Amino acid sequence: MGKVAKRPDLTEDMIAEILAIDDHWLLHSLALNDRLPDRFRIRLAAHRDGAVRAALVIHAASAPRRMLEQLIDDPDPRVREYLAQGHHTPPDLRARLAADSDPAIRAALAKHWPQAPEAVRRVLLTDPEARVRAAACSTYYAHRPHPTPPSDLLPALLADPVTRAGAVIHAVLDADTLQRFAADPDSEVRAELARHPDLPPSALEALAVDPALSVRVKVFARPDTPEHVRAQIHASVHELSRSTADPGPDADDEAVLQWFQNEFAPTELRILRLPWVTADPLPHIDSPYVSFRVSAAASKALPANAVARLLDDVEEMVRLTMAYTAPQLVDPATAENIERRYRRRDKFTFWWDKKEVLTFPPAALRRFATDPEPRLRSFAPRDPDLPSELAEKLAADPEDRVRRAVAPHRNLPLRSLLRLLADPSERVAEAAGASPFLPREQMERLLNRAGL
Repeated sequence: MGKVAKRPDLTEDMIAEILAIDDHWLLHSLALNDRLPDRFRIRLAAHRDGAVRAALVIHAASAPRRMLEQLIDDPDPRVREYLAQGHHTPPDLRARLAADSDPAIRAALAKHWPQAPEAVRRVLLTDPEARVRAAACSTYYAHRPHPTPPSDLLPALLADPVTRAGAVIHAVLDADTLQRFAADPDSEVRAELARHPDLPPSALEALAVDPALSVRVKVFARPDTPEHVRAQIHASVHELSRSTADPGPDADDEAVLQWFQNEFAPTELRILRLPWVTADPLPHIDSPYVSFRVSAAASKALPANAVARLLDDVEEMVRLTMAYTAPQLVDPATAENIERRYRRRDKFTFWWDKKEVLTFPPAALRRFATDPEPRLRSFAPRDPDLPSELAEKLAADPEDRVRRAVAPHRNLPLRSLLRLLADPSERVAEAAGASPFLPREQMERLLNRAGL
């Protein structure tokens, strides 16, 4: 895939040779190289391959302005879209894309540049294309903070079906406006109304029983929702989600979307992150709601006894969040307990599997080397002084995650390292090949076998 062209130590002669070869993947990787001298970037900006030109934009922060000026009107929409998305694109050049002929580019600009100058945002908010206006006044942007629309445009944005949901949060809620939005056929509009800071109690209670469960979830997450209403929402979301019939083959897109949102609502209740709870966590460490306890566990201001309770919470996400927030307060026994209980039960805990949050003393790591649990055995190579006999045993482990973890260890005997080069697991073999302790002659042998 041309990875060699991403090396930071390429000489100008090597770069010239890569350009002369004119291979797509080599050039694409070269364009992604943030150490590429400016004169070569400018040369690639005129290359016939649009994907190569688009790759140049990825590292716009270190790119010469002349290159970006050359690409801002590029005929390939991918190039202009990357420039629209990139926060390193100079503002004056980026602003020109608000008048781009392709609505998709203008929509990308609106989505990825929420803090554009007001003149640019006005152009996008009044764009003739609905998808551009929708992206410019949305409930979702690629970056924060979300913008506030100009007050003089607000009436038109509230009247426009594609911008109404994004504008509701900024509306003044008089009685007529409240009634109109509460009856809007678009559940997203009603969901945004449920987030409005000036929502009166009567409207809150009405939205708490909205037919769309996504609306109820927004009421659930409000700090001013009465606890009995919150409990009713929690129970009703789970009950109604289980009883919602699948949409038939003739269902329209709106019905399918509503079904999906209702199906997802119980999960949404679990994964909510509530800043107001994090700001005042103590009242919520014993909350019956997982999302409240997770939000409390994200606080760095909890006393030690509260931290200990959350580290032992029945819900894994609470334990992991607390451990991530305050790893310095996790003693070795608790750390081991958390790791022993850890299971990749759902996609919302996968992040923990890739992080080394908790630390263990060398004695514990060496004990882990013979543990029945593969996850803990894979931790043993974190000990830089792991005895060679334990490293050798781990290199013959039946679990590839363990063999992969020990492959680059400095105390792994050479015979075991060489054996891992031919491991049936590609990831293990790659880890062995990347070991800095592989003898030079073995590195050369591998390169020769690959024709390099």
